[in-house]
Amino acid sequence: MFWYKTKLKTAIVLIGGIALSATLPACKPEIKNNGGFDLTGYLKKDAAKLKKLNRPVDKTVTHNGVTETKTLHIADWNSELGLFIDADINKPAFKNSYQVIDEDSLLVYKAKEKDLKVRELIIKRTGGGIRYVLIYNKVENLLYKTTQKLTYFPDSVYRIETVQHVKLLGTNTYFIQGILK
Repeated sequence: MFWYKTKLKTAIVLIGGIALSATLPACKPEIKNNGGFDLTGYLKKDAAKLKKLNRPVDKTVTHNGVTETKTLHIADWNSELGLFIDADINKPAFKNSYQVIDEDSLLVYKAKEKDLKVRELIIKRTGGGIRYVLIYNKVENLLYKTTQKLTYFPDSVYRIETVQHVKLLGTNTYFIQGILK
């Protein structure tokens, strides 16, 4: 149990640090609504629903091949889905930064600029709802390179896959998966 908490905290701190450091160089304004999909609003609404339901989650954390799984209740879904929420591209500063493909039930945003953290955002719609959200992030500078694949299936599964290569320290891989019961 101690090992799990230590590794989980380490993974969360590292991933949170990656997310924070990835947003600092961009210095984009936080003003919302450029006419795109409101990812933050959608996920915050879903987080509130999940908190109210208080369903147990089978959470698996893997760091460099060492895995541990626990069943737990998530107290703060906004924090748990923080990397997804932070991938919001619905800001005026990003208005012309993404190529938008809206065909049938698929909505795809592809980054036009090399320095944007969110490289691709894919939203699969079904009927009046969202089937899944898939986000590809990439941050690269002189010290490190980080790639992430974030997958969110409402009311069932979320996954965070991260590969981080830090010069002089090597490569770390992280996999976090939550399966709602």
